[in-house]
Amino acid sequence: MLKELGLKAFIDKLESSDPVPGGGSVAALSSALASALGAMVANLTVGKKNYEAVSDQMVEIAGRMSEHKQKFIDLIDKDANSFDDVMKAYKLPKETDEEKAHRNQLIQEGMKYAASVPLEVAAATALIFDDLAVLVKSGNKNAETDALVAAMMARTAILSALYNVKINLGSIKDEAFVTDMTAKVAELEATAKSRETEILALSSL
Repeated sequence: MLKELGLKAFIDKLESSDPVPGGGSVAALSSALASALGAMVANLTVGKKNYEAVSDQMVEIAGRMSEHKQKFIDLIDKDANSFDDVMKAYKLPKETDEEKAHRNQLIQEGMKYAASVPLEVAAATALIFDDLAVLVKSGNKNAETDALVAAMMARTAILSALYNVKINLGSIKDEAFVTDMTAKVAELEATAKSRETEILALSSL
């Protein structure tokens, strides 16, 4: 499992000619890093002088960020494995019309799943922006840049994941599915860009 690899081993595997891990797993990793940074800022605020009024809120944020981090770590592998069914389907026999129809059906089902996983990454990442805004406004000022980096990482993670959705949509023939997913992609892209801009504007740096 990718999430069990050490940092160097993961990066070395990423560098290889093996298509997995790829951009989708990196997007999920970016989301995990953003969440971990957010948790760090919250933890650096809890119990500190001049931040007593927000200490309880920071404890809650740290807990949420930790939960998000774990979800994204799991999504690193989920994304890496999401194309497995497609690859298996492509290897199925296609000698008869029945075999071709069965093969095509499984390819399409696999493509839909492969598109849904990075969308899950993007949608889940969008949920951390509210807490990141609080961290920039009310968190430990010595760690403000860490909260800003987390916001930038979150934006990058979302846009990266959505590119993986888009490339899979190009092979899906279900027009209703593609239309629905395309609308979700557009909404998440807009959210990522606007929230990053909003959060960065909270800083005087």
